[in-house]
Amino acid sequence: MPTLLIRHATLLVTMDAQRREIVDGAVFARDGVIEAVGASAQLPATADEAIDARGQVVIPGLVNTHHHFYQTLTRAVPAAQDAELFTWLKTLYPIWAKLTPEMAYVSTQTAMAELLLSGCTTSSDHLYLFPNGTQLDDTIEAARDIGMRFHAARGAMSVGESKGGLPPDRVVQDEAAILADAQRLIERWHDPARHAMTRIVVAPCSPFSVSRELMRDAALLARAYGPGHGVSLHTHLAENDNDIAYTREKFHCTPAEYAESLGWVGPDVWHAHCVKLDEAGIALFARTGTGVAHCPGSNMRLASGIAPIRAMRDAGVPVSIAVDGSASNDSGHMLGEARLALLLQRVAHGPVKGPSALTAREVLEIATLGGAQVLGRDDIGALAPGMSADLVSVPLDDIGVAGALHDPLAALFFCHVPRVKHTVVNGRVVVRDGQLATLDLPVHLERHNRLAAGLLGA
Repeated sequence: MPTLLIRHATLLVTMDAQRREIVDGAVFARDGVIEAVGASAQLPATADEAIDARGQVVIPGLVNTHHHFYQTLTRAVPAAQDAELFTWLKTLYPIWAKLTPEMAYVSTQTAMAELLLSGCTTSSDHLYLFPNGTQLDDTIEAARDIGMRFHAARGAMSVGESKGGLPPDRVVQDEAAILADAQRLIERWHDPARHAMTRIVVAPCSPFSVSRELMRDAALLARAYGPGHGVSLHTHLAENDNDIAYTREKFHCTPAEYAESLGWVGPDVWHAHCVKLDEAGIALFARTGTGVAHCPGSNMRLASGIAPIRAMRDAGVPVSIAVDGSASNDSGHMLGEARLALLLQRVAHGPVKGPSALTAREVLEIATLGGAQVLGRDDIGALAPGMSADLVSVPLDDIGVAGALHDPLAALFFCHVPRVKHTVVNGRVVVRDGQLATLDLPVHLERHNRLAAGLLGA
């Protein structure tokens, strides 16, 4: 079984139960699982692979809990640049209807490359339209080839414009076929074991694109596998004012009430955005352990508002950080997204809560342990014996953190980190010296941009 040693880190941030921050720290792993964490002098001196982390901060790999990988193909589309959510979607749906299996595969690797280079080792992705033979399998195979830990969310849209929904009819699917495919994916790909690299999530898209019946049946399907199987549920909820208005008009309730009525609350459920989650909804989510994926960049980009993350955290809601889709952010830089989360709560609360409405260490907790909790995992998010060997090292000699030696950990979030030094997933080095080790990125991006140009008719 191969061994890996990361040693002599200027600072090793464990996020373990004691929140240890170790000067001249080291991590020793065997077969993708951490065996020892501590001062470099206390750990084994050799391993099959040893990485010297002098001048670097080592942290647990960040966990991204909401994305739409295919959207790397439609970044900064002019007609959608200045639109709010519903108009933005209606502008882009016809373009996304041209998606192919090759596009799904290539865009997945593009999005994952950006995440891996910016500190992320585990990501979920929410693919909710499947034109031209596209399948979720295309993204799963791409993830396996690049080496990222992946929660693949089988999204769906079933209520088109002719039935009062938002998407055009040509991108929706039959509900029986949706459920059958979700079951197929779970039985083919889902791994319930600790340290699993692939899990399947059942994820109807949103209240404005699926029926109540599909939401109910999706929850029943996921839970039929039992609580120990790790099949979780995910959707968009309470993203902006129009989203709230649609739910009130169609279902005569708030989004939180809608979720509760269909069984979409509990520790096996997490919702993206929740910008407009009200006090009763926050209390419901806290009481039931329902998770939230906070997407600050996208929420700002689409002018949706500022999610009440401080209130959620104070109430006990499980909160994570996510970059959201690459056409609504339009970035997939995970450390950068955590920085936005840190700063945006300070904008929201001003002097009322004090400047430290969120602190750097709290944001790291949300982006690691918070993401692990939301995804229903107890094997990622911290550097400790028995945990998956998922970690990132960040260089302290880059221009973005120059002079930030007073608190190297805080520098990762107050400053701008262009890219990480090393990224390790499941004990495998997938980013080495700032370069992807599992993908020829320049060649890949040339292929990606050719596909993007074809998608837009350029």
